Amino acid sequence: MKLLSFQTAAGDSFGLVEGDGVIDLGQRLGGKYADLRALLDGGGQDEAAALSGSEADHALSDITYLQVIPNARRIICIGLNYREHAEEMGLDFPEDPNLFCKWPDALVGHEQDVICPKASSNFDYEGELAFIMGKPGRHISEADAMAHVAGYAPFLDGSLRDFQGHSVIAGKNFQHSGSCGPWMTTADEIANPMDLQLTTRLNGDVVQNESTEQLYYTIPNIIAYVSQFTPLHPGDVIATGTPSGVGAGRKPPLWMKPGDRIEVEISGLGCLANNVAAE
Repeated sequence: MKLLSFQTAAGDSFGLVEGDGVIDLGQRLGGKYADLRALLDGGGQDEAAALSGSEADHALSDITYLQVIPNARRIICIGLNYREHAEEMGLDFPEDPNLFCKWPDALVGHEQDVICPKASSNFDYEGELAFIMGKPGRHISEADAMAHVAGYAPFLDGSLRDFQGHSVIAGKNFQHSGSCGPWMTTADEIANPMDLQLTTRLNGDVVQNESTEQLYYTIPNIIAYVSQFTPLHPGDVIATGTPSGVGAGRKPPLWMKPGDRIEVEISGLGCLANNVAAE
């Protein structure tokens, strides 16, 4: 099933995609769960699945998509996880997972504008596979890791490369510079997340096209590594890294600018699309 967070005139809610509509789980479950993170935290996936096949409450065309987990406790990103991307950036491949964090307000949802800030024009795209935790854990073994995953979503890591050069935190956390969505496809629908095709398009032109089988640090590797130093919680979002083809690796560089449209499509997970707007 496909679970998402959204907004209507009645306020924020979360739901289950049904055809070209959405079943409003916030309403249907009587307010039992405040949001999608609470549903995952409370183990409410079976309650959501039981409503599959019901008549939709809203058309997808009538909602405003929010990032999949708007109030995620943690958004953890893996840098340099495809060898060719490290090579195009002129960087050594890391001997251990290279981590940084994003703040929730750095991300928007599907079809919301990502913002090219006034402070920089070096606005780069990085299409990625993200996974969302469904079960809590600390010191999770690689053998047990996949049982902790709730689902997967396309992810856009918007990067301000000049700022990133002196501060990774700044370069990766400009407000509304990235996105996640349009929804989370639950893990039971994805036979092998390490065999998905990731394609990023800028204004319709393919700029990244790679299989997730090329990820060096796999999802179990990442979960085992991260859970060594911090407990993981349902709703935590972890982005697995971007393949080669980013704007900074091109000659001349290819930056996103106001008026552009950026899309990250992953087989089986859907297409995350955003317009680029000026701050």
